[in-house]
Amino acid sequence: MNSEYKVGDLVYDANIYDGLNTFLSDLPFYKKWLPKNKDAKILELCCGTGRLTLPIARAGYNISGVDYTPSMLEQAKVKASEAGLEINFIAADIRTLNLQEEFDLIFIPFNSIHHLYENKDLFKTLNVVKKHLKNGGLFLLDCFNPNIQYIVESTKEQTKIATYTTSDGREVIIKQTMRYESTTQISRIKWHYFINGEFNSVQNLDMRMFFPKELDAYLEWSGFNIIHKFGGFEEEVFKDNSEKQVFVCQC
Repeated sequence: MNSEYKVGDLVYDANIYDGLNTFLSDLPFYKKWLPKNKDAKILELCCGTGRLTLPIARAGYNISGVDYTPSMLEQAKVKASEAGLEINFIAADIRTLNLQEEFDLIFIPFNSIHHLYENKDLFKTLNVVKKHLKNGGLFLLDCFNPNIQYIVESTKEQTKIATYTTSDGREVIIKQTMRYESTTQISRIKWHYFINGEFNSVQNLDMRMFFPKELDAYLEWSGFNIIHKFGGFEEEVFKDNSEKQVFVCQC
C-alpha cells in the first residue's frame, strides 16, 4: 500500500475475491480473543468484503471495518444489509487513518500486512494502531512465516492454485507464477486468470515478506508488547516449519 501499489483489478473484484476466500479457519482464533464485554469496540483493518467482520458483528459485537478498496466495501455493505447487521464500514488508507476514537481490540487479519511494501508503511500503520487502541487493549495480527524452500521451488513453474465458480456465475481458474527479490524481500506474484474457459489477464499480487525476528523487533520498536506468538490459528507453538506468524500484542 504505497504510491506504487500494484495489485490487479481482478484480485480485488469482490465476487472473484469472495469465491476464492470462503474459508473461516481463522475466525475462532479472532473470536476467542474478543473482550467478554459485548459493549467493547472492535476495529478490523483490511476488512475486505467482511469475511470476518460479519460473523463477529453477528455474535453481538460493535465492530467497524476499514478497507482501501471501494468494491470490497460495497460488497461488505450489501452483505451486512442482507444479514440485518449495522456495521460501520470505512474507506481509508490504514497508514493515515484517523477516526478520533479508541478501540478495545484492533486486528489486521489474512496476511494483509504483506501489502505494506516499505518499512515506513508498516511503521505508519503500527502508529495508527497505537493511536486508536485503548490503554491495555489488544492488537492481533497474522501473516506468513517465509519459507525459503517454497519461495525457491515456486519460481520454477506456473502452478494452478484455484478453481471455483463465483456467485455471479463465472468459472474461474487461477495459475500462479512467482519471483522473489531478496533486495526488497518482495515476492513478485502473478496470478494468471482464466474465466469461463478462456485466458483473461495476468494480475499482480506482490507480497512483502517479514522474517520472524525482524517482525518481532518492528512490533517492539513500535511500542507493542508481544504477549503471544503462535505458529497457527490453533495456537500452536511457533517453530521453524510454522506456516504462520500469529501475534497477540498489547500496548
